[in-house]
Amino acid sequence: MSAFDFSPLLRTAIGFDRMARLADTARAASEGSSYPPYNIERVAEDSYVLTMAVAGFGPDSLEITSQDNVLTVAGKAPEAEDGRRYLHRGIAGRAFERRFVLADHIQVQGADMQNGLLHVALRREVPEALKPRRIAIAGSAPKALEVANEQDTGSQQAA
Repeated sequence: MSAFDFSPLLRTAIGFDRMARLADTARAASEGSSYPPYNIERVAEDSYVLTMAVAGFGPDSLEITSQDNVLTVAGKAPEAEDGRRYLHRGIAGRAFERRFVLADHIQVQGADMQNGLLHVALRREVPEALKPRRIAIAGSAPKALEVANEQDTGSQQAA
């Protein structure tokens, strides 16, 4: 599949360059490796859990970073064990790096590892300044308008 050309759309749109990057990232992710497998679960209205199957990796060989709305989980390949001769090797132990694009205001709460599964807790935390707020409607003229009218009347009388 070839890359999409968003330049005709971006000539008249302002601030949508992030959407073009998201589309390119999604296309590249669909063509990329599926290792290690993962689940994304919504556990509450604003809470999510990313679960990755990381058998053979320990907490020391995994690195989780979050920067600029991108969560990166990387694993260093475990040390090769000398003297072992495998007849079949089905457990993958190769290094990996997985990137996840996070929506605005999604914060990483923490990570836990149990039974070869890495669980990363995520939560949407919208700042108070961005939350909708209800504006009360006064029954008479607002005081700010009354003060402005008094100033206009006082300046006309002084002239």
